[in-house]
Amino acid sequence: MGTLPAKRYISSMRKITPCLWFDGQAEEAARFYTSLFDRSRIISTVAYPEGQHRPKGSIMTVTFQLGGEDFVGLNGGPDFTFTPAISFSVSCRTEKEVNALWKELAGGGTVFMALGAYPFSSRFGWVADRYGVSWQLNLTGGATTTISPFFMFAGNQRGKAREAVDFYVSLFESSGIDHMDSYGAGEEEPEGTVRHAGFTLAGQDFMAIDSVREHAFTFTPALSLYVSCEAQEEIDGLWEKLSAGGEEVQCGWVTDRFGVSWQIVPSVLSELLGDGTSPRAGKVMGELLTMGKLDIARLEQAAGR
Repeated sequence: MGTLPAKRYISSMRKITPCLWFDGQAEEAARFYTSLFDRSRIISTVAYPEGQHRPKGSIMTVTFQLGGEDFVGLNGGPDFTFTPAISFSVSCRTEKEVNALWKELAGGGTVFMALGAYPFSSRFGWVADRYGVSWQLNLTGGATTTISPFFMFAGNQRGKAREAVDFYVSLFESSGIDHMDSYGAGEEEPEGTVRHAGFTLAGQDFMAIDSVREHAFTFTPALSLYVSCEAQEEIDGLWEKLSAGGEEVQCGWVTDRFGVSWQIVPSVLSELLGDGTSPRAGKVMGELLTMGKLDIARLEQAAGR
């Protein structure tokens, strides 16, 4: 399990990458997760540049793969905590694999649905791990294990899954709805709400459901979606659409009208920051902290380009 230079990874990084917000545990969590799944590795780490109110050299982000899918861990501090509003659905090949993952992920965690047989699956369990990240383990018997972000629209967002999926699919090329199953009259959820949706964004798999049950949680920035953009025009367009009815935040972050957090980031940023230890990285980060929507020209100017 090695670490590759960040620059070598830029071209292969997915369009949309889940970003997990930790309070100093990002590298520890990444090492734990990569020990559990096949086709997993830590790709790169980036340190906090000097002058960022953090110890110089401490880890800011760690990029890693689980089951061939990209993730970013961010040491952002104690501001946000994970909730089950976004979990990771793991489609497992064998019962042995489900049981092994459950043993590790449930250790020190919180069980939402005990591992067992359900009408929709012969082996399923839903748990938040020791860091608070939620996982839904499901025996599907596929050729490979897959991991997909899973949205639950509950509380103030209940009943909005269909609208949200339609909106997200409209934002990205190579996107579409694979299936959209709704509740009928007399079922446990209101007629027409989403029982289960499977959809793709930029060629990546996602899932969503509605729930009108009482849940004491909603979406938070602890789990955001990091979108890598090649051009300023793309940043501008996504920022405008995602912030409409939502909230513009600092450093390229935006919360959409459904409460889901996104980071709209130029792909060149990884190259400008490098591993975070150079004087150039400090200048780039200093400029980034003054922005809401990110401006590629200003970041490159700060880097001396």
